[in-house]
Amino acid sequence: MKTSFSFSKAAVAGIAGTVVMTMFTFMAPMMGIEMDIPKMLGSMFGGSLAIGWVMHFMIGIVLAEAYGFMFYEKIKISNPALRGAVFGIAPWLMAQLIVMPMTMMVMNGMSFSSGLFSGSAMMAMGSLVGHLIYGAVVGLVYKPLVNAVPAKI
Repeated sequence: MKTSFSFSKAAVAGIAGTVVMTMFTFMAPMMGIEMDIPKMLGSMFGGSLAIGWVMHFMIGIVLAEAYGFMFYEKIKISNPALRGAVFGIAPWLMAQLIVMPMTMMVMNGMSFSSGLFSGSAMMAMGSLVGHLIYGAVVGLVYKPLVNAVPAKI
């Protein structure tokens, strides 16, 4: 059975993954860390929390689109949650090696290297768990379009 990418289904998966990941980040203060992604994103644009929320969901949708378009067929794992979680490692690495160091430079005037892996093992591990959850939800929710292939006689 042949499948093809679905933009709308990936967008729904991205929204679902972002909602669940965000719920996880709301529990982070109980572990002694702050993971307020919309606040962090908004602070880069004059402190607008509304812009931070929009950016947070847009990033979640774009990443799910990448999952459906580029990774879904390439990750040969039959369990959809595990396949998505494996995908979640890629955006986590991007966040830890590029986004967080740049954010630390812009927001706090720190060096690029001080932001690597969120500046602490605890933050990096919290972020990893969040991205694994995001990916697992995207993997569970995203279903490509199924194209029926006629049987050859």
